[in-house]
Amino acid sequence: MKKLYYLSLFFFVFSISLQAQYGKQKRADKLYNNLAYVEAVEVYKELIENDYNTRENRLKLAETYMKLRSPENAVFYYEDILEDSTNISAEYYYEYAQALRGAKRYEESREWLQKYLESNGEASAEANKMLDRNSPKIKTTYTLKKSDFNSDFSDFGAVKHEGKTYFVSARNSENSEKEYSWNEEPFLDVYQLNSNAEVSPISGEINTKLHDGPISFGQEGETLYFTRNNYYKDKEGKRDKEATNHLKIYSAQKSGNSWVNIQELPINNNEYSVGHPSVSPDGKTLYFTSNMPGGKGGTDLYKVSINGNNSFGNPENLGDLINTAEDESFPFIDEDEMLYFSSTGHGGYGLADIYKIDLNAENPQIINLGETINSNLDDFSYFRETNSNAGFIASNRDGSDNIYGFNQLLPLILKGKVTDAVNGNPIAQATIRLFNENNEQIAFLESDEDGNYKTTVNRNMEIPLEAKQIEYKNFNATLNTSNMQDLEEMEYNIVLQPVADVEYLAEINNIYFDFDKSNIRPDAAKELDKLVKLMRDEYPDLVIEVGSHTDKRGSEAYNEALAKRRAQSTRDYLIEQGIAKNRIKEQGYGERQPAIECDRCSKKQHQLNRRSMFSVVNMN
Repeated sequence: MKKLYYLSLFFFVFSISLQAQYGKQKRADKLYNNLAYVEAVEVYKELIENDYNTRENRLKLAETYMKLRSPENAVFYYEDILEDSTNISAEYYYEYAQALRGAKRYEESREWLQKYLESNGEASAEANKMLDRNSPKIKTTYTLKKSDFNSDFSDFGAVKHEGKTYFVSARNSENSEKEYSWNEEPFLDVYQLNSNAEVSPISGEINTKLHDGPISFGQEGETLYFTRNNYYKDKEGKRDKEATNHLKIYSAQKSGNSWVNIQELPINNNEYSVGHPSVSPDGKTLYFTSNMPGGKGGTDLYKVSINGNNSFGNPENLGDLINTAEDESFPFIDEDEMLYFSSTGHGGYGLADIYKIDLNAENPQIINLGETINSNLDDFSYFRETNSNAGFIASNRDGSDNIYGFNQLLPLILKGKVTDAVNGNPIAQATIRLFNENNEQIAFLESDEDGNYKTTVNRNMEIPLEAKQIEYKNFNATLNTSNMQDLEEMEYNIVLQPVADVEYLAEINNIYFDFDKSNIRPDAAKELDKLVKLMRDEYPDLVIEVGSHTDKRGSEAYNEALAKRRAQSTRDYLIEQGIAKNRIKEQGYGERQPAIECDRCSKKQHQLNRRSMFSVVNMN
C-alpha cells in the first residue's frame, strides 16, 4: 500500500512538473511570436536546462539570437543540434551558414551553404549568390567614423537637409511611455542636430508614442516623408489578424520651423508594412521597403511615382536582380540614379550589407560597398549628400545600432608616362599590366603616342605592375597605394631600358658584300641609313662596333685583311652621313665567325658569311 502511495505521489509531482514546463513552453513561444525576444531568450534557456523539448528549443533559441543579431550565441546552439542530429531540415543548414557568416567564420559558412545546396536544390538562389559572390576589381574606398551624437540606445537613419542633421533614435524622450519588447528599448523618435551639436526632437507632429522614422525630404524640402507604426491622429490603427501593428509611410508639410498636416500615403495597408522612404532628387519617385503580397520574399524594394496632392502611382517591385527571398531595405537613390540599399540576401560580409546598383546602366550589377562600410553584422541606412562625398550609414557592429559618418574616396587615378631610359623620349604602344595579390590581371593598358597611360586602382593595396615594349627590356615594379586618402591621383612614371641590340632597335638587316669586295652596295646603303637615323635622332650618344666578316675562300691572312677593309668602308659610310668618328669602333673578324658553318658552302651560304654586323658598345 505504501509503495502504491509513493508511486502515485511520483506521478502526481511529475504531472505537475510537466504541466509547468508545458506552460513555460507556451509562454516562450508567445513571447517569440510577439517579438519579445529578450524575454523569450531567458524562458527558452530555462526549458533547455530542464531538458524539455531540448532539440526544438535549442533551434528556437538560435533563431531568437539571430533576431537579436547575436550570431555568436546562435552558432553555439545551432552547433549542438547539427552535430547530434541526423534528422533536421536542410533549411537549418542555411540558417547556420548565415550565423557563421555573422560570426566571421566565412569558410565554414561556405561549407554549410554547399551542404544546403546539396540537400535542397529548390530554394538555392540566395545560397548560390553567396557562394558565387565576386568582389569588384576596382573599389570605392570609404573612411568611417562613429558619430559623436550617438546615444546608449539605437541610433540610425541619419540624413542631412539644409545644414541640419536628422536621425532616428530610441534615446529617452517624452514620447517613450513604454519599451519596445523586441529589444527592451524605448520606441523610436526622429531627432535633429543643430549647428551647436545639440540634439532635440524634430518639431511638429512627427513623433508619437510608437515608432517614428526614418525620414526623407521632398525635392523642395517642403514635404517630409517618414515611417511610423500604424498610428494616426493620436490613435493607434487597426492591427492585422496576428495582432501586428504594421509600419506605414506618412507625409508632413513644412510650416515655419515645424512639420504639420500629417497624411497617410495611399500605398499603405493594415495587413503589411510599408516604410523606409527615399525620394529621388527630382522629387518624382518614392522608393520604399515593403513585405506586401507578390514580392520575392521577406521585404522587397519598390518605387512609386509621386503625382502631388497625396496622389501616387501604382507601386512597382524593383525586380529579382535587386530583391531576393531574404530582406532588402533602406533604399537611397542619388542624383545619378545609383540605388543604395541594405540586403541579407546577396551574400555579403555579414548579416546585412549595403549594396549599390546603377539603374541607368545597360547591364546593371549589384555591387557590395566593401569591408569598410560593411561588417560581419548589420549595416544599413546609407545616405549621401547631393554632390558630396560625405554621408552616413548605421551599423550594429559594436553591439548596438550606431550612426557612422563616412567620406567616400573614389578609386585612385593612376597615371604616368612611359619613357626611354637613355634619351628620355616617350614610348608609344608600351603595354602595362596590373595584378592583384593572387597574380591575376586586373588591368591591361597601352601608352598613347605621347607615352601617357591612365587608369583607376584600389587604395591601400600593393599592386604588382609589368611594362613591356618590343624594343625594350621588361619592367617590373610594385605600386603601394596606402596612405593616399588626401590624394585623387597617383603619378607613376615608367622608364624602360632599350635592348642592347642595334640591329633590333634600328630594324635593320645585316649588310652584305660581293665576293672579294669591300664597297658598300646600294642595298647595304639603305640599311645603313636606318642606322644613321637611329644614332643621329634617337640615341645621339650611342657608340657601336662594326664587325665585318668574310667567307672561307682565300687564305686566312687575306680574309683578315679583307674583313678590315669591309669594316673600314662601313665606318666611312656612317661618318660621311654625319656620325662622329669616336662613336664607331671597327673590327675585322675574317672567316673566324661564319654565319653558316659549312665545308663545301653553296653560293648562298658564302653570301650570308660576307657581311658587316653591329653591336652596342655604350648607350649612355
